[in-house]
Amino acid sequence: MPLMPKRVKYRKAQRGSRKGTASRNLTIDFGEFGLQTLERAWITNTQLEAARVALTRNMKRKGKLWIRVFPDKPVTARPPETRMGKGKGQPEFWVATVRPGNILFELDGVSESVARESLRLAADKLPVRTKSRAAEQAAPTAARPRQN
Repeated sequence: MPLMPKRVKYRKAQRGSRKGTASRNLTIDFGEFGLQTLERAWITNTQLEAARVALTRNMKRKGKLWIRVFPDKPVTARPPETRMGKGKGQPEFWVATVRPGNILFELDGVSESVARESLRLAADKLPVRTKSRAAEQAAPTAARPRQN
């Protein structure tokens, strides 16, 4: 079942901005290994589902998987060969906006070799360049405590 909101306040959304780097969802908080984005993009619900299936199949349904992004933005499209005007099209699919630094997936309960291979297979299904991270090295840009 593809990820999508149960209900939304507004059916159609504006395109929004994708610039900048991620300001939240930067660290591996739940698992031991994670998949971090290096580019900005819209990731559709079907792409996320394909990556999830590739992960769980390679892990042989052992361990635990967390999906850290959710496709909550509707993308509309007009029918082909439609003249200009007549308003905005109907919602066609849902996307999650990701920026460089976002953690997409987290894994726990599997060996490092299985985790790296699973994350590599999942990364092949996604439209962005990614990097596999272990929990201790996931926050290179984390704020250091100030010294007075």
